[in-house]
Amino acid sequence: MIKILIACAMGAGSSLMMKMKVQEVLEELGVHAEVYHCPISEAKGIAGKYDLVLTAVNFVPSFKKAQEEGVKVIGIKNVLSAKEIKDKILESGVIHQGGEH
Repeated sequence: MIKILIACAMGAGSSLMMKMKVQEVLEELGVHAEVYHCPISEAKGIAGKYDLVLTAVNFVPSFKKAQEEGVKVIGIKNVLSAKEIKDKILESGVIHQGGEH
């Protein structure tokens, strides 16, 4: 099962909305995943335990260490755009349509 971490500044607003969109996208793709959302302050310390991190574009540099450890980090411009989220998840290569890698 793929593990996805979603982070925003406070871990309550945009990350929760993004989590709901990610779950919609994963259901559409037929992918089972563990999806967790939290504030950046927590996410930086636990990102290495995840396959994929989704965050606002401006927070991507916060995850440099996780990227160096092989975690895919995706910056999202519109956290309410299921299309952007789906396209970027598929582009990452972590999953593909029809299931997990």
